[in-house]
Amino acid sequence: MSNWNPSSWRGLPILQQPTYPDLNKLKEVEKRLGSLPPLVFAGEVRSLKENLAKVGRGDAFLLQGGDCAESFAEFHADNIRDTFKVMMQMAVVMTYAGSVPVVKIGRMAGQFAKPRSSDTEIIDGVELASYRGDIINGIDFTKDARVPDPERLVKAYNQASSTQNLLRAFASGGFADLKQVHKWNLDFAHHDVTKKYENMAHNIEESLNFMEACGVSSKTYRTLRETDFYTSHEALLLNYEEAFTRKDSLTNDWYDVSAHMLWIGDRTRQLDGAHVEYMRGIKNPIGMKVGPSMKEDDLIKLVNTLNPDNEEGRLNLIVRMGASKVEDHMPSLVRAVKNEGLNVVWSCDPMHGNVYKSSNGYKTRPVDDILSEMKQFFQVHKSEGTVAGGVHLEMTGKNVTECVGGSFQITEEDLGSRYHTHCDPRLNADQSLELAFLIADTLKESRKQ
Repeated sequence: MSNWNPSSWRGLPILQQPTYPDLNKLKEVEKRLGSLPPLVFAGEVRSLKENLAKVGRGDAFLLQGGDCAESFAEFHADNIRDTFKVMMQMAVVMTYAGSVPVVKIGRMAGQFAKPRSSDTEIIDGVELASYRGDIINGIDFTKDARVPDPERLVKAYNQASSTQNLLRAFASGGFADLKQVHKWNLDFAHHDVTKKYENMAHNIEESLNFMEACGVSSKTYRTLRETDFYTSHEALLLNYEEAFTRKDSLTNDWYDVSAHMLWIGDRTRQLDGAHVEYMRGIKNPIGMKVGPSMKEDDLIKLVNTLNPDNEEGRLNLIVRMGASKVEDHMPSLVRAVKNEGLNVVWSCDPMHGNVYKSSNGYKTRPVDDILSEMKQFFQVHKSEGTVAGGVHLEMTGKNVTECVGGSFQITEEDLGSRYHTHCDPRLNADQSLELAFLIADTLKESRKQ
């Protein structure tokens, strides 16, 4: 690609970056990161791109989910396992009830940095630098904790490496075997949703028993005993991403080996900015958040810059409007991309546009608004004759109370009981599974038409 190299973003306008007090230390850490082993491999990345091409054509559905921001304090094998479990539950619900294969991408093994609306925050009259994620600074509201520390980049890599290894083990070591479909349930799941899932799991088990009697079993078919599980994160810290930008020995192409897929946030998608410059040159599938401020002409320019060869599976447009803004902003954007004949994956992020502060001071999201935005996303694509490709969720397998509503009816008064997020509120397992059944029903209806 002409005029591009892994560091060509340097010197261009860049937003949402920390100010490190010791630049020499930062350079030393960047050099150290550049010598560390890759977290993913180019062949896996190409496999994901092929699967996303199927999503773009409507032959598969994308489920992308995980933590708002991974933390050092909550790093535990059980947390990773439980989020993996919920995503497996959601995927099997969509596959079985919606009759469509599901491409699974975790917001995991690298989702540490978060953009902020302000560089500083004030508590009780004290103003300090904003918390930007554990890869940058600490969440404790003290002056020392909020100083950006380059060593956190290395710690984030080490945790991402361990997470990636564990996810590989879950995906290929027997845990993902469809014979385990009953065991993926979580003990705290709400009764009504659990019952619905258990009924479906029983039907799957009977089908598997019949197939096994006919000689088709998980012992002989990999797709029944293993799954493909990919990782992703927002490419916010470009010095970290550059350190893991490596040339593939087979194709001579550049890949970011910190994750299978990277995305650009709604705050950092400037056409002449550093993030777009960096992302246009890597061969990974990439995503771009599309919010209500996006204009049709700007979107077309960005799509053509990020995917100049109009490749299938290359670009995922992640729509995050807010339930009250979908109707006014999304249809014209979908129409513009369709009219240009551009190959993209459309997915829905119903989380980021639906945040409010509760009466007792917690940042939360109403499940009803999340469901509403998701339904509208499908309706727009139905009206425009385009493909509703996937969903992008902030969720966890932990039994948290961070989003209000849903069939479990979490109230604002409940938020304080298990509000554990370091950043934005997440769906818990019950709420995530509820959404999966809604998506499955919608997919099933769309396939009847």
